[in-house]
Amino acid sequence: MTEHNEVVLPAFLGVDPPTGVPAAVIVPVPYDRTSTWRKGADRGPAALLEASAEVERFDLETLSEPYRSGILTGSPVLHDGDPESLADVVERVVTAVIDGGSMPILLGGEHSVSIGAIRSAATAVRSRNARLGVVQIDAHGDTREAYHGSPFNHACVMARAREVADIVQVGIRAIDRSEHHTMDHGRVFPAHEILEATDDGWMDRAIDLVPEDVYLTIDLDAFDSGIMPATGTPEPGGLDWRTVNAFVGRLAARRNVIGFDVVELLPHPAHWACDFLAAKLVHRVLAEILAAREI
Repeated sequence: MTEHNEVVLPAFLGVDPPTGVPAAVIVPVPYDRTSTWRKGADRGPAALLEASAEVERFDLETLSEPYRSGILTGSPVLHDGDPESLADVVERVVTAVIDGGSMPILLGGEHSVSIGAIRSAATAVRSRNARLGVVQIDAHGDTREAYHGSPFNHACVMARAREVADIVQVGIRAIDRSEHHTMDHGRVFPAHEILEATDDGWMDRAIDLVPEDVYLTIDLDAFDSGIMPATGTPEPGGLDWRTVNAFVGRLAARRNVIGFDVVELLPHPAHWACDFLAAKLVHRVLAEILAAREI
């Protein structure tokens, strides 16, 4: 196992490092060891950061410019070991970001990169005698206890999360039978039910299930494959841009989002719009969180 930090990636939005404590620290984690279909998610953080230079820095929905609060793009966490040791590495990096007074934003890489960040967030919240909530927006349940011999596989992220947090799962539409038997179905909001709903009351019901402090994890395959084909395991029948943004805005308004990640971008030259969608999503989520803190 080795860790390196020699690779330099573009800064998010192309902004210069802030002079003071940044509101957010971007943590790229280009790891793709446990993905099981199309490989290439390790190229996702670089593609997202490159595309972010084209994102308008003014967010129309919140009438804000998040970069003015300070965004630092950290060195990539490069790791060629197993996913369990990766979780330890990411946990240390994210803990340093939180202890430094900033909000961590992880860019994956495959979904296993989230495990260490969730553990770090849970520890930070527990130090205040509180419990963490984890909100997952995803096509897949990711609640297998182990997959391909590892409990830290990308298919096990939420199984590890529910060990340290209260979880809610949004947009799910692909699970193994074993997951169906072990899921808490009162905490799962499948994509087909969301798409068939006559109102957005499901959003409040989902948010009501998590405590005040929340970590948000977004797998890009949550989006319908028609607008997000550039991911390792695309699934039809997914969520649209407006639904995801509306839910994130409501979550940020009602809960304290202490960190988030966007994972599973697999860049493809024919789908450069997906790189931009991922970058825009990071900007929108950050804008909603910072705007909610100003209220």
